[in-house]
Parts: sequence; C-alpha cells; structure tokens
Amino acid sequence: MKKRLLHLLSIYVLTLLVFALAKMAFMLCYLDTQTFSFTDIIDVLFHGASLDLSTALYILSLPFLMTIAAVWMKWPRWILKGYFAIIACALSLAFVADTSLYDFWHFKLDASCLQYLETPTEAMASVTTGYLAVRVVVFLLVAVALYLLYAKCVSTSLFERSRHLSHRMLETGLYVLLIPFIVIGIRGGLDESTTNIGQAYFSSNQFLNHSAVNPVFSFLSSIGKSGDYIVSYDYFSDEECRQLTDGLFPASDDELTDTLLHTTRPNIVILIMESCGGQFTAMGGHPEITPRLNQLSEESVSFSECYANSWRTDKGVVSILSGYPAFPITSVMKIPEKSRKLPSIASSLRQLGYATCFYYGGDINFTNMRSYVMGTGYEQLKWKADYSREAQQSAQWGVRDDLMLASLLDDIKSEQHEHWMKTLLTLSSHEPWDVPTHELDDPVYNAFNYLDRCIGQFLDSLRQTPAWQNLLVVILPDHGYRYQGINETTRLYNHIPLIWTGGAVSTPRRIHAVCNQSDLAATLLAQMQTDHSAFTFSRNVVGRNYVRPFAFHTFNNGMTVIDSTGFVAYDLDAEKTIATEGPNAQRQLQQARALLQLTSHDLISEDSSHRR
Repeated sequence: MKKRLLHLLSIYVLTLLVFALAKMAFMLCYLDTQTFSFTDIIDVLFHGASLDLSTALYILSLPFLMTIAAVWMKWPRWILKGYFAIIACALSLAFVADTSLYDFWHFKLDASCLQYLETPTEAMASVTTGYLAVRVVVFLLVAVALYLLYAKCVSTSLFERSRHLSHRMLETGLYVLLIPFIVIGIRGGLDESTTNIGQAYFSSNQFLNHSAVNPVFSFLSSIGKSGDYIVSYDYFSDEECRQLTDGLFPASDDELTDTLLHTTRPNIVILIMESCGGQFTAMGGHPEITPRLNQLSEESVSFSECYANSWRTDKGVVSILSGYPAFPITSVMKIPEKSRKLPSIASSLRQLGYATCFYYGGDINFTNMRSYVMGTGYEQLKWKADYSREAQQSAQWGVRDDLMLASLLDDIKSEQHEHWMKTLLTLSSHEPWDVPTHELDDPVYNAFNYLDRCIGQFLDSLRQTPAWQNLLVVILPDHGYRYQGINETTRLYNHIPLIWTGGAVSTPRRIHAVCNQSDLAATLLAQMQTDHSAFTFSRNVVGRNYVRPFAFHTFNNGMTVIDSTGFVAYDLDAEKTIATEGPNAQRQLQQARALLQLTSHDLISEDSSHRR
C-alpha cells in the first residue's frame, strides 16, 4: 500500500513539475517581446499553482482508479503505459500549441482552435512550412521526454494484488476516503465558486496573467464554449438593464443632422480591410504606412471616432454588414440558425432592386462565411476558387489584394445593372505578411503599406470610369491588430478609420461622434432614406436621436466601452478592470455589463427578434 501511494504521489508531483517547467518555457519564448523579471516568474508559478493542482488531479484520476482496482485484480502494465503515452502527447500538443498560438491570439489556448480544423488550409495560411516543421519536431521531442518520465512511475508494485483480504479491504477503504479530497481538489475547494481561470490573474500585466494560466485547464474549461456557444450574461434585473441601456440604441430616425450624399441611390462598394486599425494610419502616429488612407480621410467624409466591435474577422464582418454587436466568446457567423435571421445592408438593398456581390480571395467556407454571406442577401460570390491557379497561389491566404481589386474594377466597368452593391474583404495584411512590395523594413508595416497602395491604385483607376459619378466607396477594417504594445488596454487598438469617398459624396467633412463600425448600416440606409428599423443595434450617427454616443468592443472574454469621457477595459475571466481612462470608469463598467446582458439576451432569444 505504501509503495502504491508513493507512486501515485510521484505521478502527481511529476505533473506539477511539468506544468511549472512549461510555464517558464512559455515565458522564455517571449523574452524578446515581453519584459519580466525573475520575481515575475516566481509570481507566475505561485499564482498559477491552483490551476496546476486541479489539472494534475484530473490526470491522476485514472491511475488512482486503476490502483483501487489493482488491489483486487491484476492489470497489465501496458494499459497504464498506454494512458501515459496519450497524456504525454496531449500535454506536448497543448504546450506547443499554446506557446505558438499566443503570438497570434494573445490569449491562452482554448477550444476555439478546434473550429479551425474544419478548414486546415486557411488555418495554416498564417505560417510557413518551416515554422510548422520546427513545431512538429518540438512536439515529438517533448512528447517522448514526457512519456519516458511518466513511464518511470509505472512500477510493478502498482499492479501487485494484496494477499490478505483484510489488507485489501483496509487499502480500499483508505482510497475511498481519499476520493472526496480529490474531488474537492479538482473543484478548488468548498466555496460556491469552482476553480476558474480568473483566480490565476494577479498583475496589471496581461502577459504575466496569461503565463500563470495552465493551458490544459484553459482548454478543458472552454470545451463546449467555442465560437458557436451562446453565453447569456446576467448582471441585473430586466428593469435595471433597461434603465442602464435606455436611449443607447435610439429608435429608427431618418431626420438627419447632416446630408453626406448628393443622391439617395448611389452604387456602393464596401472595402473591408484586414486588420487595418488606426495604429497603422496618421491617427496612430504612422502617416508613412498608409499615406493614401490619410489623404482620403482629409478629402472625404471621415468618421474620426469610429471603433471596431471586435477582434476577429468573422465577428467584424457581421458587425459591419448586419449592424450586429460582437460577443466575447460567441461568433454569430458560425451559428447559421441565428445569422440567417439578421438584417443586412445587402438584403436591404436587394429590396431596392440592387444587385449584390461579395468578393474574397481566400476560402469562402472559412468560419462559415459562405453561409452567412449567402443567407444575408448576396446574390453572387467570387472567391479563391473562381481565379486561376497562379492567382490562388499568389499569397499564403489566397488571391492577393491587388489581383482581387483589379477583378473588382473589371466587374464594375462591365456592370449592367442600374443599381448595385459590391463588398470586398482583403486578406494580404495578415500573417505571414507575404506581399510583393518591400517599401518598409518592418514586415507588418510593409504589408499595410501594400494594402494602402492597392486601394489607392484601385480608386485612381475607378475615378477614370463613368461609374465614379454615382459611386459611394466605404472603406473600413474588420478589426485592429495587436502590435508594438497596442492591445485591448489601449483605446488606439480599437480605433479604426471609416471613410466614405466617391463621386456620390457631397462634400468632405469630419464626423466626430463616437461610434462603432456596426453603425454603418443604419447611417448608410438613413442617408439613402431607407428604413433601417430592423437594425436594432446599429445607430444613425448623423441622426437627430443620436444623443448618447459610445462605442462597445469585445475581445476574448473581455469588453471595453468608450465615450467622450474616456474608456474602460474589463476582463471577464479575472472579473477586474484592466485599463481605465477618464473619471467615469465605474459608470462605464455598469454600462458595459448592461450592454453585454442586453445583446446576449437578444441573441439567445428563441426567434432572435430585434426589439427596442
């Protein structure tokens, strides 16, 4: 009995040591981009220990149950060795995936990675073959090392049956007494709250908080809560929520305070720029990266205080085209039974006789995009498969931007419909930043400079066509990008350009009202004197009723609110504020919670009805 208990203890301690070493390796892999001290490493290990203790008990559970059975019957050793082979591979995969993906996602490994397995080509488009090869080798080496360590714990004594019945009964009784302690350890104590990711958070530095989180625990706790999982957020009573959100989404109002177009029936091009947040423009102090966008913001209608709704393309596209909010976990695009009930700019224009087409140079099936686009009013799709093999291989993600914009230009020149709307989602300003130009030394900045040049050349050519006179070109990104210290704790991360240009624009001007990209739908349709009452969460920014300007943004299990007084960023895992600016953080936090409750209840409602 003593030997068996010692071997179980050795398995448990070994697992804890593996978790500690993995945390230190994770931090050291980011030594060149993150600043931390030896004391910080100790703090990470200490504050993350509770998750490690719980996760290690999960791994110990099967050996523990087999040990109880071994008191009464003989087990072949290969069963436990096979179990440890699986555990070694699982842990190695978790550690390597977590360390690799953090550079792209900036949050810990969770079940959202599983959805990308549906389209592996798109999922791997951000990295090179060499990048993948190195990680496969590391995975194999770590898995073998872990297996050898665990195999040493598989001692013959674990499988030796006790000879005396009294000894077997006594030993079994002891193990049974240990079961409640194991369950309590996994649960994290006897309090109402169970072990959760937030309890590992201890610092204002998010990297240290993330380093403390056990990636295996993070993944297991998020199972079932991936992109198509709908979370209902409940902070207030219905009446309290109504009071806190009253007037934030005013009723449909077509009485304009400003007329931006000289026609109510322009033809429309919407250019959605991959990741091109304001930090890559003059508003972020980098006029050299996107000179054409900066010029356009001066010569056109520019919404100077527009903010992204989210941090991912699938969420940003829905916010732009359907005027619908984004959520911390849920991706509406990945829930066809919900997304098909949403209003959209395309479906509204279809009712006015507009022909509609959506362009994307990548895989249109990625993140369920085809279902969403076709279900919300686009008659035609042009995507990677519609282009030559040479064009498809022009970039990692698919057809690069200059080729796609040239294709769009050709279609506009040959367009036969009186009224039409075309939407193009770019892809070149994305990892691995493989663009054909080399104007700037920084590969990230260079990719956005390439995007800027492509858009500039497209507009220059478009101006020479007859279509320009009755054309509105709307330019905005799907989301921002974490780079050079810019992340959700800074308002610049969400600050995005929103530009209206083209011959249909009346005169250049700046709209200074704080707003979201989701407000495009109501603002555009109001300018076209078209009903937009179906867009519950989209606001006419230049309408008479827009008197409580604010912007709401969500990120991976977090949210921010921005208004004229400042902004607040809140982490839902840690249940704490991680950044504030201005004197009204507490009021803004209450507003953010109420907004999350209001919008999530709308999403989860049986008929997804849109109500004021």
